[in-house]
Amino acid sequence: MRIVCENLSYTYNEGSPFAAKALDGVTLTIEEGEFFGVIGHTGSGKSTFVQHLNGLLRLPTSLKKYKPKKRKKSENEAPMSVLRVGEFDLTSKNTDFRALRKRVGMVFQYPEYQLFAETVEKDVAFGLENFAEKGQKPTEEEVKRAVSDALATVGLDYNEVASKSPFDLSGGQKRRVAIAGVIVTKPEVLILDEPAAGLDPLGKQELMELLHKIHGDWCKTVVIVSHDMDEIAENCTRAAVFSEGKIAMCASPKELFSHAEELLSLGLDIPLTAKLVLALKERGIEIDCDYTVEDFVQKVLARKGGRA
Repeated sequence: MRIVCENLSYTYNEGSPFAAKALDGVTLTIEEGEFFGVIGHTGSGKSTFVQHLNGLLRLPTSLKKYKPKKRKKSENEAPMSVLRVGEFDLTSKNTDFRALRKRVGMVFQYPEYQLFAETVEKDVAFGLENFAEKGQKPTEEEVKRAVSDALATVGLDYNEVASKSPFDLSGGQKRRVAIAGVIVTKPEVLILDEPAAGLDPLGKQELMELLHKIHGDWCKTVVIVSHDMDEIAENCTRAAVFSEGKIAMCASPKELFSHAEELLSLGLDIPLTAKLVLALKERGIEIDCDYTVEDFVQKVLARKGGRA
């Protein structure tokens, strides 16, 4: 499912004294098959943007279609707002948002706080049953199979955890159960807001490996919102930088982090590898790498050996 966004604007509490513009004319295309990053400082609009992609924030006035007034030939026509995810037109009131959300899964920050059911099985099964078409409610056997598959995907054994209360699990297990509750419908697009927040280095590594496995097996597109620049450098094919509701940059991690000074001026951090590249540059040593740790180390060792 290709994501196409043009001229997207959004204002919270529009028309009130507390109005705050979160998005200002955002134009962005995310191709099917990407592992895409969305980065920006707090309040930059990144979370507001991704919440539009499955209709959690829907039909803002800026997206309603309109007929522009007649203009003189010398005047430029006002740009129309566009927001499409695959065949779904999110500017249309006729869009089937239930069908959209089945195919575009959203995992919020600290998703374990949203667990609610008596058992792990019921919690994971909720989305599957909630998104079922009328008259097509899955059988108990179908639900059990889907829940078991989702739990296995996130590294949990159905027989060990299905009947337990999700609140009796460890923190890491809770997060895995929460993710299983989203992927149980096998969405084509998976969006995660700060997926590794609060995890230790090993937990982050395991989670990103899980996301790449899902991406490789059946989820066509993964979009992660993150403030962790190392996470973006190591995992994403491209990333968009949000600042004050606009997109400041959009490119591959290699190209983005080659503009380290500009990112720092936007109040963002840069990967450790980018910091090392800058430090070496100040000493007259140029290292051309893609800012992953593996590539950086290889390029440094090659240069030391006189092969770069």
